[in-house]
Amino acid sequence: MPRYFGMKGGGRKPSKPSRTDVLQEMVRNQRKKEGDYRTRSLAIHGWICAKCGREFDRSNLHLLTVHHKDGNPHNNPPDGSNWENLCAYCHEDEHSRGVLADYLRGEEGS
Repeated sequence: MPRYFGMKGGGRKPSKPSRTDVLQEMVRNQRKKEGDYRTRSLAIHGWICAKCGREFDRSNLHLLTVHHKDGNPHNNPPDGSNWENLCAYCHEDEHSRGVLADYLRGEEGS
């Protein structure tokens, strides 16, 4: 994010960045960070869903996501041991199972 400093000689200060600018910068930074581990995961594990076995090509690769096995999106070891490539459908199913399990254990909303 750019830093703003006062100008010498009584010049006009640049305006503060808007909320939209700040949010856009945050989204760009997050996408860049995600892109780094996604690219590595695709190279390590291939363009195939680890759950259903669907194969992907350039036209539909955006539907292949990286799932963090331990649930921690900040745990990105360079060997890819915490990742598995899942299609969008299997990824959603994986996370829904946890929600269902919590509900069945009576832990909803906690």
